[in-house]
Amino acid sequence: MPALHRVFLVGPMGAGKTTIGKYLADHLKLQFADTDSEIESRTGADIPWIFDVEGEEGFRDREQQVVEEMTQWDNVVLATGGGVVLRPENRRALGGRGYVIYLYATVDEQVRRTRRDRKRPLLQTGDPEETLRKLMAIRDPLYREIADHVIETDGCSPRTVAQRLVRELST
Repeated sequence: MPALHRVFLVGPMGAGKTTIGKYLADHLKLQFADTDSEIESRTGADIPWIFDVEGEEGFRDREQQVVEEMTQWDNVVLATGGGVVLRPENRRALGGRGYVIYLYATVDEQVRRTRRDRKRPLLQTGDPEETLRKLMAIRDPLYREIADHVIETDGCSPRTVAQRLVRELST
């Protein structure tokens, strides 16, 4: 198993980064952290509110600052937001400072997992599935560019994915 003291999870909305990350951190005896939670904690506001007030660009500025700091933490499994890979600075920080795992989920699976979630600003459109397809077309190559490991999450419980990751990483 690679020496894992910084594990970064990337992937689209609904891939399970936060939930899988908590299980994975537990298995690896590391702390768990989440960039979106850190942003909310620092601002005292939730992500949809930040998007409403500052727009996506303002949110991405905050995200970049948090990623710059959190990718330097040791002994951590870090879950990131789905759009973290859009900025080259974030891709450099993630890819250069830790072991990046891309949690892949098909668009159909993303739609299924996010259909009732009202806390995802980019999906508050008339056609969330079309939005997810467009986001995936842009982001999938960026996730793959920095990923050390890709794992499919469709049809699996978060615990099962975490256990599979531990097995795959130990071979």
